[in-house]
Amino acid sequence: MPVMLTHNAPDARSLPASAMRASCAPLTALVLFAAFAGSAFAAGSGDSAAPKPTNTTKTCKGAKVWDDQKQRCVAPKQSSLDPDELYDAVRELAYAGRYSDAQMVLAAMPDQTDSRVLTYWGFTYRKQGYSDQAMSYYTQAIAQDPQNHLARSYMGQGFVTEGKYGLALEQWKIIRATGGSDSWAEVSLRDALLSGQTQSY
Repeated sequence: MPVMLTHNAPDARSLPASAMRASCAPLTALVLFAAFAGSAFAAGSGDSAAPKPTNTTKTCKGAKVWDDQKQRCVAPKQSSLDPDELYDAVRELAYAGRYSDAQMVLAAMPDQTDSRVLTYWGFTYRKQGYSDQAMSYYTQAIAQDPQNHLARSYMGQGFVTEGKYGLALEQWKIIRATGGSDSWAEVSLRDALLSGQTQSY
């Protein structure tokens, strides 16, 4: 559950331990961030809810997805799922911690240059500990769509994990400046900045 923010900057005890260990500049930026953030927020639409389990994770094993038309688990490239349905399967598998399986579904997506596909390549790599590959995919996703708030949020959360709060704060500011205020992307990154905890979807 995201924390509530006030217009007053928190004292040092309310900051995550990782922020306290960070260098002075990011810590100062984080305090300033808390001072001008809104008093309350609500998650936006889109990716605001965790994926609900379907037969893809409840029944299918390995890199397979549930195909409603065929009523069985099939390889992603042999499924009748459209790109949106494949994307939902990627999110579901990733949320279940099946990152390699999610990447096999990503590989079946017809447009590998699609910004959201690049975003989830980055997400699954980051969750497996490959931060360099993740940042490369996030950068490509943002190059394709500078207003891809989800990619910026995930990138920022990656920076939080690495203790780079100043860089994470920059992505949060860009999300807000490009119309992403109160979206799930903005809220989740804001929460990560204050708690040091990142999202699993």
